[in-house]
Amino acid sequence: MARLSQLSRSVAGKVVLVTGAASGMGRATAELFADEGARVAVTDLRHDDCETVAARIRKAGGDARAWALDVADPEAVPGCVQEIARTFGGLDVLVNNAGITAGGPIDGDDFEAQWQRALEVLLTAHTRLVRSALPYLARSGEGRIVNIASTEGLGATRGMSPYTAAKHGVIGLTRSLSMELAEHGITVNCICPGPILTGMTEPIPEAAREKFARRRVPLRRYGMPEEVAHMTLSLCLPAASFVTGVALPVDGGLTIQNT
Repeated sequence: MARLSQLSRSVAGKVVLVTGAASGMGRATAELFADEGARVAVTDLRHDDCETVAARIRKAGGDARAWALDVADPEAVPGCVQEIARTFGGLDVLVNNAGITAGGPIDGDDFEAQWQRALEVLLTAHTRLVRSALPYLARSGEGRIVNIASTEGLGATRGMSPYTAAKHGVIGLTRSLSMELAEHGITVNCICPGPILTGMTEPIPEAAREKFARRRVPLRRYGMPEEVAHMTLSLCLPAASFVTGVALPVDGGLTIQNT
């Protein structure tokens, strides 16, 4: 039948840059965009790890290339983004996913180092990627930026102030840039994952994860990386053109549960 709607729900042909794409939510995001016909730049610290993901995508019939990128290196980011845009002929979507865990008590011996590292990787790197990608996203006509924050950006956990402060910063950055970049037709949103089964949560004993999920998550389980990836994709659809400045929890109901 003829379509009655006008806005597209396809990202086919779009060029997407995903940071931290060698594992976890980043890998799921890269693979999902590729499944939907996007051309994907897979970036992470180690080229071999990125190439493993890119090769898997190509084997499945998708279009992906691998780049080694340390998002905390201010000299590496501009050149990498430029090379990606040159290779693919542009850039339409930036997913700032790369992350680390960082925490410790305020009076801890290594607090300063934890604090600096958290801000560098989890927040400052986002600004560097956006600044480098901005000329290409503006030319796209449908530029999309999705920053991966956390439910820690909506609340707090004892002894995690470096991570928590950085994630609050990601939400603030997202809201501010959504206003600033609107004139270029670029939407800026962020995802706030709750407990997700990734390499960062894998060291937690299974019994502890199950106890936490039963106590804190209404859906009574940890989420899967692909469940986060689908929400990221949704914010990048052409049909999502009127959604900007949003911090979207993907947390099984954790942040709205009062008891």
